[in-house]
This record gives sequence, structure tokens and C-alpha cells, in this order.
Amino acid sequence: MGFALRAVEILAIAFIAVLGLLALAGVILFVIDRSQRGDAIRRNYPVIGRFRHLFSELGEFFRQYFFAMDREELPFNRAQRDWVGRASKGVGNTVAFGSTRNISVPGTPIFANSAFPPLNDMYARTEPLEIGPHARKPFAAPSIFNISGMSYGAISKPAVRALSKGAKAAGIWMNTGEGGLSPYHLEGGCDLVFQIGTAKYGVRTETGGLSDEKLKEIAAHETVRMFELKLSQGAKPGKGGILPGAKVTPEISMIRGIPVGQDSISPNRHPEAGTYDELLDMIGHIREVTGKPVGIKTAVGSVDGMEPLFEAIDARGAEHAPDFIAIDGGEGGTGAAPMPLIDLVGMPVREALPRVVDMRDRHGLKDRIRIIASGKLVNPGDVAWAICAGADFVTSARGFMFSLGCIQALKCNRNTCPTGITTHNPRYQKGLVVETKIDKVAHYAQAVIKEVETIAHSVGVAEPRQMRRRHVRIVQADGTSVPFNRILPSYDPAKAAE
Repeated sequence: MGFALRAVEILAIAFIAVLGLLALAGVILFVIDRSQRGDAIRRNYPVIGRFRHLFSELGEFFRQYFFAMDREELPFNRAQRDWVGRASKGVGNTVAFGSTRNISVPGTPIFANSAFPPLNDMYARTEPLEIGPHARKPFAAPSIFNISGMSYGAISKPAVRALSKGAKAAGIWMNTGEGGLSPYHLEGGCDLVFQIGTAKYGVRTETGGLSDEKLKEIAAHETVRMFELKLSQGAKPGKGGILPGAKVTPEISMIRGIPVGQDSISPNRHPEAGTYDELLDMIGHIREVTGKPVGIKTAVGSVDGMEPLFEAIDARGAEHAPDFIAIDGGEGGTGAAPMPLIDLVGMPVREALPRVVDMRDRHGLKDRIRIIASGKLVNPGDVAWAICAGADFVTSARGFMFSLGCIQALKCNRNTCPTGITTHNPRYQKGLVVETKIDKVAHYAQAVIKEVETIAHSVGVAEPRQMRRRHVRIVQADGTSVPFNRILPSYDPAKAAE
């Protein structure tokens, strides 16, 4: 009995002590809030004013999990993320009871199913498509769906390793992003597209120019199949990449050729290419030095602004053209960019893509320049639409981030990514176990390709690249849908000759 009373006394004393500490903390915070001059709310409402900041910070979390409907959230809604999550696990991705998508929203694509689709024995897999016929080593790209550019530095070592190995397992290519070629890109043995950003990380001279010797070193890797000259990306057109100093580790410093621990801000364009003629010179030089296909990546600000590129190609000859053009939509993603550029600059991929495709075809370059589409294309319907619009390939970055376990925490630029994908903090990286993510990356890619093939069969063709604009309808403002080829007819050389 005495022991029990003693325990009660200790608990009572501890409780009173905790209350006392809380009261003392409240008094200290009251004094601090009253005396500080930077925050009017805390000055006028000491202590309780601090909860406003707390609730604002937690708002993203509560909206994502408790308040936003499946199709409401941005930049990607729960339905999109859940599809990727199920696909990456390799489990069934069927749903019940009907669609939750509001198909009366203007711009919604609706695929036109055929009355007589191909029978099972008429199906065909998409064949490899050659890129770079004028390069010494053209690339026969096997997959319509691939991994878009994500730099080592912007994403973590385990993320790069998992993507590289998953890409190899799925038979798709992986774009290195502009951060140079790391050992972890090579580790998986997948096909690689080496991206050259405006800072020329990995292939730069001491003064920031383009090093032919380093280009040759990169090209010597058999798995580096192509080079992509990045002019701009959708999330920040007109502005170079931003890598916070906290992410510039000694290893990343060595790979990129930049100082440790310092913010690295790339130039807003390539100094060597101030005109389209200079750009074609640069493309030709890289292709000659490396012997491999060279293309460009750009966000489109104006379709008319690209016409001089094709005029310059016409003047020189098709052999001087870029081997591919990757079109990034203004809705594209990034780890860090000013909000006005993310929100307001650059044409959406759904507007830019078909217009650039038509421009290419009008100049007779359909079989010479391959078109790659990128920009929030993460689900099979997105990919199928892009192919109907004329894309030869589709790439995704954020879709593959979701396959790695990204929860859209929106902390890519803070080095505090809770899933270990966009951080170099070992505390968070340990959550990303490479061995368990390889299959998820591969399963996601394979599921997208399989379901795009299913859409192709449904509209009445044997494989995806046979899909055309007539196979998809676009919902209009009045709720009705119109065939895409009536809204924006594909270029027809026979009609143009009439």
C-alpha cells in the first residue's frame, strides 16, 4: 500500500513539474512574441499566434489525405498517384463501379473505340524506332515510354541506382538530366541519354565551355546511346537549373565540376548558341565528336518562334537537323524554380506538341526528326494521347518518382524529402531501399506500355504507333466531344500538293 502511495506522489509531482515547465515556456514565448517586430500576428497575439504558422505548414498534409477529392489535387491528384502506386507493385489495376473522372471538363481526351478491334492474334508489340540515321552509331530505341531527365544531385544516389536498374529490367532508356554521368547511372546497364545543360556539367572546361575530350569520354560508354542538348525545360524556361549548395557534396562536385557546398545556378542559355544556325553548328559538332545521335530539349514559348529552326534545316539539308526534339510542356516539373516561371511561362504540352509535329511534317522531316513528348504525362491515357498527337516517344520524370515512392511532399528543393528521393541526407535516404524499388520502376514502365497497347487495340489498331488524331476526341466547352483531327488536322502532303 505504501509503495502505491509513493508512486502516486511521484506521478503527481511529475505532473505538476510538467505543468510548471509548460507555464514557464508559455511566459518565455509570450515575452519573445511581444518583443519581436517581424511578425504582426505573434506580436498582437502572443503564443497562440504561433499556431497560424503551424496550421499553414500542416495544411498541405491535411488537404492531401483528408479533404481533397480523388481528382482535385494538384500538381497530381490522388487517382493519378494511386494508379502509379498499384502499377509499380505489379498488382491488378482494375477499378469497380465506374469512373470517378468528370469527362465533361473541356480538354478531356476520350478515345474512340472501334466496332471491330483486332483479335488477340492480331496484336503486335511496338517495334524499335531508329534515331539518328546520320550518326556513326544510330540508336534503335526499343520503348515508346522512357525516363525523363533527373540529375544526380537533384535526386539521390539510391534513387539513381533504382531507376537505372529498373530501366534495364524494363528495357527502356534513362535520361541522365543535366548533372553529369555518375557511376550510379552506369551501374544498372540501361540505355542512357546524356543531357547537356547550359552549365555543361560533366563535359565542361574550366571556364564553362564544352570539352571535346570529355564528350569523347562520355561517348566511349557503350550504354550512352544519345546526347540531348537542353535549351530549356517546362518548369523554368529562360532560366538555368538550380542546385542548392546543401546538395553539392564532394562526389557531386567531382562529377559536375563545381565547388562543394555552393549553390550552382546554370546560365539561362548556351552562350555558343545565340541563333538557330549556331545551334545547328553545335549539334553537328557534338554529333561529329561523339558519333552518336544528338537532339534538343525545349519548352515552346511560341510555335512561330520555332519556324526559323526548320527554315535553317531546309537551307542546310536534312543531315544537319537535330536527331530528335524533346518537347517539354510549361507544366513540367523541377526541384526548384521561381513560381512565376512554373505557373505562367511556356506553352502546355497539349498545345505545343501537335503543332511542332505538324511543323516538322510540313518541312518533310517526319522520318528524320523524332519527337519526344514530356510534361505531366504519367498515366496510360496521357501517353496514348501524346502518341495520337504525333509523338514518337514519351518520357516521364515524376511518374517514375511516384514509382519510387514519392508522396508529393513538395520538399524537393529543401534536402528534406521524406522518401529519400530528392535528398542527400542519409537519415532520409535510408528509407529508399534500392533492391525493393527496382521492380517497382520496371513494373510501372511495363504497365504503362501494356495499357497504352490496350488503348491502341481498343481504337482498332495493332500497336500504339498506328494511332492517329482521329482515334481521340477532345471535350469542348459545351460538353460535347470533337475528333482531334477536326480540331487540328495532321499535315497531309497529298492535300498540300493539290
